[in-house]
Amino acid sequence: MNIEEHAEELASDLGVDKAEVKRDLENLVEYSVPIDEAKGNLRRKYGDGGGNTTPASKDIADIATGDSNVSVTAVVLTAGKRSIRYQGEDQVIYEGQLADETGRIDFTSWVEFGHDPGDTLRLGNAGVREWEGDPELNIGQETSVETVEAAIDVDDEVGGDAALAELSPGDRGVDVEVTPLEVESKVIDGRDGETEILSGVLADETARLPFTDWDPHGEVEEGASVRVENAYIREFRGAPSVNVSEFSRVSRLERAVEATESAPHLDVGEAVASDGLFDVEVTGNVVGVRDGSGLVERCPECGRVTQNGQCRQHGAVDAEDDLRTKLIFDDGTGTLTVVLDDELTAEVYGGGLEAAREHARDAMDREVVADTIRGELVGRAFRTRGSLSVDDFGATLDAAEFAETDGDPADRAEALLAEAGR
Repeated sequence: MNIEEHAEELASDLGVDKAEVKRDLENLVEYSVPIDEAKGNLRRKYGDGGGNTTPASKDIADIATGDSNVSVTAVVLTAGKRSIRYQGEDQVIYEGQLADETGRIDFTSWVEFGHDPGDTLRLGNAGVREWEGDPELNIGQETSVETVEAAIDVDDEVGGDAALAELSPGDRGVDVEVTPLEVESKVIDGRDGETEILSGVLADETARLPFTDWDPHGEVEEGASVRVENAYIREFRGAPSVNVSEFSRVSRLERAVEATESAPHLDVGEAVASDGLFDVEVTGNVVGVRDGSGLVERCPECGRVTQNGQCRQHGAVDAEDDLRTKLIFDDGTGTLTVVLDDELTAEVYGGGLEAAREHARDAMDREVVADTIRGELVGRAFRTRGSLSVDDFGATLDAAEFAETDGDPADRAEALLAEAGR
């Protein structure tokens, strides 16, 4: 059945206007509410409980994506709010995380949510929807929310304070104390036209992460330690990204937050399994140089590498020369592609763009540059650091640092085998 047919069925059963029911049903489905849950909500709204006026009480661990509506008693772990654009209008939503003795669950409230971390709530008739494969509670007009005195012993820490290394995409109501290392003001084409934002890199003692401040706060300045409350975390190129909104609170700190100089050092297999890291270091052997390395041509409009003067987006273009290297990197636990930019490529090649052009002219073959790089790197061990993204095509690390490792390769191999045999 389509929306039209569901609306006609509901209107007939409930004796109400079909157009109104259809509009409400489309709104709920737009928010990814399952159709059966949406129909149940409308039956309750228009006076027909649909045979289930008292949703089952459940522990959080027992809530599944197939549930429609549930009742639950839980402690508020985190609570924040932000605005979204829905059908051309701004709407404020409240979101965070709840927990009981059995587990924790994310929630989104579409109505005013005046509760703080640490409050124990009894939620009646809360909706359940699937969000990135997991169940999430939805609090709406039909949900009853009551503060209760019941003591619930939860394993999770109450409150949004977190270190950067602990953050994951999807976290909401997060509080961090950080030092901005890079801050750039830019104008983007936002939902209300041209919008000024701040972006860059934040750091604390544990990690470095990218950030976006959608409502620029004057306190966010390079090198000035700040406390950010009510941030939310999105995925950016496979890694967590801190997002600061108009509802976030930003204040200067008297103490300086030390920015870590190091990145976590992982085996290649561990790094790939992470699904993406903004800053990571790996050590391994170069086992190959991929096509599209050495002296390449780029589209002057979008910067993509062209093939025979053709850009995938802009068609035939007057391509510009550039240097790039794509390495196959392996340490015995996994494989990834390491991409070296023009500066790092110049270092491993032994010359810059003009030297590469001259080399190619003399040999009458542009591939000679990649062949030279291949001869310099393949079979040797290197340490590299950068931003790792993982997608359906594999893992790619955009290198910020690349250097040959010290020590005996045999010793590293023995250490790796010993670790694998633990």
